[in-house]
Formats: sequence, structure tokens, C-alpha cells
Amino acid sequence: MTWQAHSAHSSTNMMTALRRRAAKAAIALALSALPSNAAWAGPPFRTDDPEPVGYQNFEFYTFTTGTDVTGDTAGIGPAFEFNYGPTEDIQLHVVAPFAFDSPSGEPNHFGYGDTEVGVKYRFIQEDEKGWRPMVGVFPLVELPTGSEKKGLGAGYTRVFLPVWLQKSFGSWETYGGGGYWINKHRSTGDRNYWFMGWLLQNHVTKQLSLGGEIFHQTRDNVDGRASTGFNLGGSYDFNEHHHLLFSAGRDLQHPSENNRFSWYVGYQITGSIHFGRQPH
Repeated sequence: MTWQAHSAHSSTNMMTALRRRAAKAAIALALSALPSNAAWAGPPFRTDDPEPVGYQNFEFYTFTTGTDVTGDTAGIGPAFEFNYGPTEDIQLHVVAPFAFDSPSGEPNHFGYGDTEVGVKYRFIQEDEKGWRPMVGVFPLVELPTGSEKKGLGAGYTRVFLPVWLQKSFGSWETYGGGGYWINKHRSTGDRNYWFMGWLLQNHVTKQLSLGGEIFHQTRDNVDGRASTGFNLGGSYDFNEHHHLLFSAGRDLQHPSENNRFSWYVGYQITGSIHFGRQPH
């Protein structure tokens, strides 16, 4: 192989890795459990919480989230997310996204992305008068329904196994934790990695909540680098059932490779669905 051919091949591999990383980073922004109260936990942040949707309550989201790296901008949107609480401590979760990939100097791609399913389980309830936090798990599975060739999906099944904690203090709430991504795949050079984060937010007014998070992720590819980043954002409640969520942030260590700029904007509708006979 000539130097020119080797250089072109290396450049192609680098762009492919960056595109995959951008797509995964964008999807990761949507990997938070949805809040039982729109003013609080989960999206629009990457750091999650252990609180499930209330019993027989639902949350429906339409949203977009994306990440920009050198040479590529990728993400999902419009994406549709649905959560339902069949019991007090369990939440069922599914995301059906359309994905996009806009590499510099190459054709843009748009189509259906990787489908996400999960179940949140809270096994320790918060002691509101003491120091015991709420604790739960929220395993997620990313199904390879998007095109890897077009930069719209990972091309294989991925699994996230996190543990989350939460504690409230008046109008303040803090939560965080982390878990392990089963992400390894021989043909792509991807590897398993850890993700962890912590968030602090405040209910500023009756309708507006604002917060910030810091998070860290070990490298997810043999040629990749670890990343530490932040997001600032919040939510605004138009009324009991309609809510706006927003955040933006970037990587602090290697932004050109991992995240020069990322965003999340979503619209949430909440309500209840009752199955069976209701008590009088």
C-alpha cells in the first residue's frame, strides 16, 4: 500500500470512528430515565435518577439531541419516547428515533435509528426526613435497527447497566451514579466502558427548573479517549401536562474528538392511563 493510499485509508477510518462516536454521544443524551415530575430528573441531562413514572402514569416525548465533533454532526430527531408505570416502583421505557448524520464534505444521511428499550426499578425509597437516598437500577438495551453504514446506528446490540441515587432538600435535588456499557465489537474496535455523572438542580419558580451536571466516560474505542463533560439546562412547565426540556454542553478534555457542542430539546406530555376497573 502506498503512503497516499495508507493515509487515505487511515483518514477514512478516523472519520468513521468520529462519526460513530458522534452518533453514540447523541444517543447517550437520550439514555436517561424519564422523570415522574417533568420539573425534575432525567432528560434533558445524561445523568439519570432512580425515580420511576408514577403508577398508571405515562410520559410521551418528542425530542432531538445531537453532538458535533470535528468533521461531523450526528444525532437523533425527531425521536419519540414513551414511559409507563405499571406499578409504583417499575417504569417501562421505549425510544423510537429517526437519526441523522452530516459529515463534512460527504452526503448527509437520515433514517430510522437504533431502538431503545428498558425497565427502571426502584428498590430503596428516599427517607424524606432523614439521609437515606432513593436508589434504583435502569438497564437499557440499544437494538441495532439503524444503518451503521450511513452513520445512523451502532450496527450491533449494546447494553447499559447503571445504578442511580437521588436525594431532595427542599427546592434542591441532587442525583447521580453510573454504570457499565457492554459495547465491545470486534469488527469496529469498540470496547466496553464506564459512564458516571452527578447533577444538582433547583426548582427556581413554580414553572422553571434549572440545573447542571458533570459526567465522565472512559474510552469506548481502542483509538478513542476518555471524556469529561458538562451540561447546563432545565425544564419549563406550561401546565400540568405540557413541558419543555432543554440543555447544552460540551466535553472538557478532548472536545474535537468527543463533543465540541451537544444539545437536547424536547417536548413532554404527561398523563395517566388506567387499565381495569377503578376504585370508587
